[in-house]
Amino acid sequence: MPHRPYVIDQLISAKSIAARIEDLAREIKTEFGGTDKLVVVGLLRGSFVFIADLVRELDLPVEVDFLEASSYGDGMESTREVRILKDLRGQIEGRDVLVVEDIVDTGHTLHHVTDYLGTRHPAKLRTIALLDKPARREVPLKADWTGFEIPDEFVVGYGIDFAQRNRNLPFIGKVRFTK
Repeated sequence: MPHRPYVIDQLISAKSIAARIEDLAREIKTEFGGTDKLVVVGLLRGSFVFIADLVRELDLPVEVDFLEASSYGDGMESTREVRILKDLRGQIEGRDVLVVEDIVDTGHTLHHVTDYLGTRHPAKLRTIALLDKPARREVPLKADWTGFEIPDEFVVGYGIDFAQRNRNLPFIGKVRFTK
């Protein structure tokens, strides 16, 4: 599918992201300080860069697992129909779990995933999102930790894509169409 030409304007620098992750990791270590192992669940694909940087900052025993949920396809708008495309490999019953999301937009995906994982009876289930876009919220939901609150802009970079492009940018950028 051909896309309209666009440019990317930096919204959040790589340095700002790194500093915020250090702060978030300190808060998470406090919350999960007594855990024997924290299961960090990354929501694919957008969270993979965030989860890698976050777990390196956590001075806790961690296990990393992934769940893939989709509500976007290749478009810029959520379909609001959340599908689980890849489930966890490990068990989470009785374990401490941190769900890592790239961006909370409408809230449908994170709401669906936390409900879904909650049926598996984790000891503690918390959520973290790198970005929060509250202006688009349709489900009353807030992550336990948020990196940055952003305006209602379409963003890419740091793992977040536009039709599978721009995930490799080291910063968060705003997509601006040129035509």
